[in-house]
Amino acid sequence: MRENQHTEFKESWHDEYTRYISAFCNTEGGVLYIGIDDKGEVVGIEQPKKLIEKLPNFIAQKTGIMPLIHLREKAGKEYLEIEVQPSAMPISVHGRYYTRSGSVTSELQGNQLNMFLAAKMGLTWESVIEEDFSLEDIDTETVERFKLLAKDRVPSIEQETDLLALMERLNLVVGGRFKRAAVVLFGKNVQRYVLQARIKIGKFLTDTEVLTTDIIEGNLIQQVDRALDILRTKYLLSYISYEGIHRREKLVYPYEALREALLNSIIHREYFVSSEIQIRVYENKLVIGNEARLQDITVEDLSRSHPSRPHNKLIADVFYKAGFIESWGRGTQRIIDNCVAEGLSAPMYEYKMGFLYLTFSHERVNERVNERVNERVNERVNELTDTERAVYRLVANKPSVTQLELAAELRLTVQYIRKIMKALKDKNYIERVGADKNGYWKIIEKS
Repeated sequence: MRENQHTEFKESWHDEYTRYISAFCNTEGGVLYIGIDDKGEVVGIEQPKKLIEKLPNFIAQKTGIMPLIHLREKAGKEYLEIEVQPSAMPISVHGRYYTRSGSVTSELQGNQLNMFLAAKMGLTWESVIEEDFSLEDIDTETVERFKLLAKDRVPSIEQETDLLALMERLNLVVGGRFKRAAVVLFGKNVQRYVLQARIKIGKFLTDTEVLTTDIIEGNLIQQVDRALDILRTKYLLSYISYEGIHRREKLVYPYEALREALLNSIIHREYFVSSEIQIRVYENKLVIGNEARLQDITVEDLSRSHPSRPHNKLIADVFYKAGFIESWGRGTQRIIDNCVAEGLSAPMYEYKMGFLYLTFSHERVNERVNERVNERVNERVNELTDTERAVYRLVANKPSVTQLELAAELRLTVQYIRKIMKALKDKNYIERVGADKNGYWKIIEKS
């Protein structure tokens, strides 16, 4: 037996061990063993009956809970088993709160403590009341714009003239007092109340060399357009083409994909912490990052269809009513689809140190595919047949291509295309991402 999320061993009792009781209560529960060493071997305790009489009241006084305490015996040695159930309420010891992660017990502090207490009390950041905010602090121009945007999904809202009634309809008011969601969505001076509710954009030569920086402020509805406008006009290159006499400009990254990614960051970010949304623009990539908590999904799930679980439900609901987002959890998939459709590599998600990053690559698949095929074929000349090379090029140019389309393009049977695709997968040239219907082919980079 080893220490883990639900198990802690101690050779003897010390009063400060109530922190383990607190940690078990605040996570998933567990058992604290007294009289067992770190290796899981029973070493026994002295005067077990005296200890078992002391502990129930002592623990209750320090933590407010009464755990089950059992006296056990093994090989003639007695030990205690203190069984702790998870608590719906936060449990502290001397005003300090502890949590358990694996076999490690640690004290919660700062933002982690704020998030923990709010979650235990059934509160989210956006639902907390902002006492100093009033009707006079609402930006009426933003409200009128929202009403125009929302008229298709909430037809009656365009006729709503009572500002407080409108906020109540959006579930942004409790007893005449405004929630934080109302502040960040419709406030005149949002950063006075929530400094971190902003977007930071920077142009980077390297990870440490910054050429220029812009801070996007205002309320969240304003920030969306402001951030995208400054990205388009100041930070991103555009391809210029002509249709007849008409000049056309297309951003190096699809506008709709950038917009969807920014909306996702605003809706899913963690506002309890002091960091803002960050957009880093490099010569060959763009990275959007924000602090976030992945709720019952993995980073891999973000690249395929998944349930919609917005971290900030009130903000998401207003964005949905305004037509900014859908409600099906397909936003991340649309980002990938938009990039792939433009011939770009699929954006990559990464989660580290509490931050969720989305990286758009400037590299176009069809600019590197011939070089990649030739390089790999030269190295392993006998591995690819002419047909396999043809299929590989088509897949690289259009990752969403279907087997039926490949068969039509190459004038082969679908059955033969399946055989070729299997060969390319077996040789580690391509892999399938997502389901057959909504997925795409990914070119496997040379290791």
